[in-house]
Amino acid sequence: MSEPTQDPAPDGLAPHPGDDRLLPFQLERSQIRGRFVRLDRTLETILTQHRYPEPVSALVAEAALVTALVGQAVKLRWRFSIQIRGDGPVRLIATDYFAPKVEGEPARLRAYAGFDRGDVASRRGSPFALLGKGVMGVTIDQGPDMRPYQGITPLAGQSISTCAETYFAQSEQLATRFQVVAGQAQEPGGAMHWRAAGLMLQLMPDTEGQGSAPDAPSGDDGLMNADDVAAMAHPARAEDWARVNMLAATAEAHEMIGPHVSVEALLTRLFHEETPRIFPKQPIAFGCTCSAERVKAALAQYSARDIAKMTTVDGRVTADCQFCSAHYSFDPATLGFEARKTSE
Repeated sequence: MSEPTQDPAPDGLAPHPGDDRLLPFQLERSQIRGRFVRLDRTLETILTQHRYPEPVSALVAEAALVTALVGQAVKLRWRFSIQIRGDGPVRLIATDYFAPKVEGEPARLRAYAGFDRGDVASRRGSPFALLGKGVMGVTIDQGPDMRPYQGITPLAGQSISTCAETYFAQSEQLATRFQVVAGQAQEPGGAMHWRAAGLMLQLMPDTEGQGSAPDAPSGDDGLMNADDVAAMAHPARAEDWARVNMLAATAEAHEMIGPHVSVEALLTRLFHEETPRIFPKQPIAFGCTCSAERVKAALAQYSARDIAKMTTVDGRVTADCQFCSAHYSFDPATLGFEARKTSE
């Protein structure tokens, strides 16, 4: 596997304490674990690669937040991915979270959207509605020596976050809540840029399970949601879940995004009675795994005839990375499985 590379941060963005960091925590009183993430320069790098329309940027930002929150919560050796496919103007959102190989190094995050620009511009309504009907798939890839785990859930609810909550309820039987916010901010004298923050809460598995399952799932499209799962836990734990969610809902957008309120201060304000235990922060940066070697390896499956069809009038075969916009150009004679056999 290739080591993700980091792009330089966009010019003019000054770092703030807690930005591009993910903070794990645990609420000891209620046995709920959580993650809080802020994305600043990382998100700005992702979004400025393609100059997305604002509603597409909002979708990509939300998907990136959910990916980072879940990816850090998984005992991950390599990559956690989300891929959303819809039949609307936004047909694809793909995200990857790469775990750091060495403790203390940044995790790498990348994201991309495929969409019809004209159709997006002509639509009204929420950004999520631009996806239409479709599915959200998740992949946990622990490396080349392990078989990836894959799961899928329909696009249901009102946001990417609720789709992720449904996935955890349906597939993992874990009550999970996401609270995300993203928007454009402007420092005094500076340009507008994107900032985002996300909170993830997860009720830890209950061995007693003295609650009762609902007569019918209460989520969208007849699917289980987080509250359905929480109801199956011990009644006291279901009450803990409801209480902590009410506390989390009091967080205001400007507090979550910052930078004037630190993450630690916000968690203390929200959950001081829950006895929060805070763990070391995980830094996050933009990173991509593309390389000339990987592109050539992908083209090695084609014959010389296929390669000829891909060759431009200038006599080159070109490829662009959807995530980081890197451009690659090759001599056709060096590509295809015939070229590989010759070199061997």
